[in-house]
Amino acid sequence: MEFAASVADRLEAVRARIRAAAERSGRRFTDVTLVAVSKNVPAEGIRAVARLGVVDVGESRVQEALPKIEAVADPAIRWHLVGHLQRNKARRAAELFTLIHSVDTEALAEALAHGAETQGRVVSVLLQVNVAGEPGKHGCATAEVIPMARRMRRLAALRLEGLMTIAPLADDPGDARPVFQQLRRLGEALREEAPEARHLSMGMSDDFEVAIEEGATLIRVGRALFGDRPA
Repeated sequence: MEFAASVADRLEAVRARIRAAAERSGRRFTDVTLVAVSKNVPAEGIRAVARLGVVDVGESRVQEALPKIEAVADPAIRWHLVGHLQRNKARRAAELFTLIHSVDTEALAEALAHGAETQGRVVSVLLQVNVAGEPGKHGCATAEVIPMARRMRRLAALRLEGLMTIAPLADDPGDARPVFQQLRRLGEALREEAPEARHLSMGMSDDFEVAIEEGATLIRVGRALFGDRPA
């Protein structure tokens, strides 16, 4: 009960921050979907946020998500994959997740499409973009967004629903603003030929308010909801 109470308090604070950021940018609270990132969080924590109305839950790894999905066993929850996905786990990911945020190569897109086809379903995905051009970080280059999106849209078993990025770590959340602004502009360009690609997944515990001000439709929040978790 103590853990559930602390989650409830944190959720109330996060929702207040979402509402304030949305109002500052002339948006509605309902324009933004909170994805509760449950990396290293037990099934108990997921049930706690679900009881409070948070039904979008993000996991970073297929192998950690699988036992939680089975343990929680709640058909109302929409499971998101927000971490890097290896091609050899693409078929399983296509089966488990409502939305995969981290598609960053054509080979991965093809593997996901093949996995979805074998199950007779269509999988929804976001194209991950390395907006800041950080070496060693996942995500396609900004110049590749439109060409890669065109190739992805030719895969019948994929539904491209938008873009995702991870801003560089910084002491000042405002430092992430140019990254979020650029992803918004890329999203606007993409929607000119793919109107269904409406989502911008950007912003985490430290910078989600800036992301909302710049147009985020999905924010990925873990620590601010669940507190610090063991590595």
